[in-house]
Amino acid sequence: MSIAFLDPGNLEGDLQAGAVAGDTLLWLLMWATAMGLLVQLLAARLGVATGRHLAELCRDEYPDWARRALWLMAEVAMVGADIQEVIGSAIAIKILSRGYLPLWAGVVITALDCFIFLSLENYGVRKLEAVFALLITTMAVSFAWMFTDTKPNGKDLLIGILVPKLSSRTIRQAVGVVGCVIMPHNVFLHSALVQSRKIDQNKEYQVREALRYYSIESTIALVVSFMINLFVTTVFAKGFYGSKEAGNIGLENAGQYLQEKFGGGFFPILYIWGIGLLAAGQSSTITGTYAGQFIMGGFLNLRLKKWVRALITRSFAIVPTITVALFFDTSDSALDILNEWLNVLQSIQIPFALIPLITLVSKEQVMGVFKIGPNTQAVTWTVATLLITINGYLLMDFFSSEIRGPLSGSLLCVAVLIYASFVLYLILRGTELSEKIAKAIRGSFS
Repeated sequence: MSIAFLDPGNLEGDLQAGAVAGDTLLWLLMWATAMGLLVQLLAARLGVATGRHLAELCRDEYPDWARRALWLMAEVAMVGADIQEVIGSAIAIKILSRGYLPLWAGVVITALDCFIFLSLENYGVRKLEAVFALLITTMAVSFAWMFTDTKPNGKDLLIGILVPKLSSRTIRQAVGVVGCVIMPHNVFLHSALVQSRKIDQNKEYQVREALRYYSIESTIALVVSFMINLFVTTVFAKGFYGSKEAGNIGLENAGQYLQEKFGGGFFPILYIWGIGLLAAGQSSTITGTYAGQFIMGGFLNLRLKKWVRALITRSFAIVPTITVALFFDTSDSALDILNEWLNVLQSIQIPFALIPLITLVSKEQVMGVFKIGPNTQAVTWTVATLLITINGYLLMDFFSSEIRGPLSGSLLCVAVLIYASFVLYLILRGTELSEKIAKAIRGSFS
């Protein structure tokens, strides 16, 4: 679950926040991680209390057209995230091979070794978890090494975490930091992962015990991910804040910039960055494939063998990713532009995981005695509103600079209207207000 907070897209957001805003957004990174923890705890609560994951429950909760729309959105979000993750791994392989292996070769290697790692699940879920633990440890060691190598200012670090600061110059980086918190496919994944432990849902004490331990486990996992993100942000703040290179740093050229700034040392920082990036990309691609199996199986009620589902979901992502790698291999700036569009794609999908999750954990028919109370509902809807608003700002800022001409503007307006209507439908469905509106509409036609 914590891998979604450490994927290459997040690392790019971290390095850009550090280079452009210095240490001033560390407080936001901390609170964004806390919001992400709240959402993941709700996903775990749903899976433990019901014995089913979010995609399965959405299949029963929503009518056929809405279910298919939600499935399509989840698949699009997963493919977009997977392209970023596989490209991140491919960039790392290119760095570690000193440029001998092009991006497309790195994509193929990542696709193949993903199946090897997933096959470990046949020997027990603990084996797969051990691989993830090893990859997270690799990331932690790599980025901690970079952190100690660059010797950041401890006072600035503490002030950045404790004192909220936000300026108009850094608003885009701030939105990016928060926008990376909720990965739609990760919400579906976590509600399924908690079922790897056998729990009798009819025994209340077992469910409560499981929820307590999952809360502790999730908190520890996200504290570790917060520290890793903090290391990356601080390293790039120390090296590039206020420099002319700050606005040009992306995932593709970050290692080279680090090498030029901090030099070789005992072990060149370029390769330390490459090892950490490879661990991040590899672990997140496994997570994406794993999530894809649950999303497809849950929404469509497919009864396929695991390797068949893995092959289908992997193909959805790998085919466009190889195309992207072949097309963008020669241009650093083109890869950064692609990454911006993929971040926008992720942002668009957030309501379609978040709203069904909050709706379901608030329903007594679904959760029984484990439904969340009024106070928790108020907090979660506030967080959801904040996240959707922030991502809405990001989308408006992005499209206002990209869309030109009356035709494209008109098409965008129509798309926004359809999008907003579906989001409103998801929010209002099942409430007294939506029932009154439906009754009024039926009355006007009778």
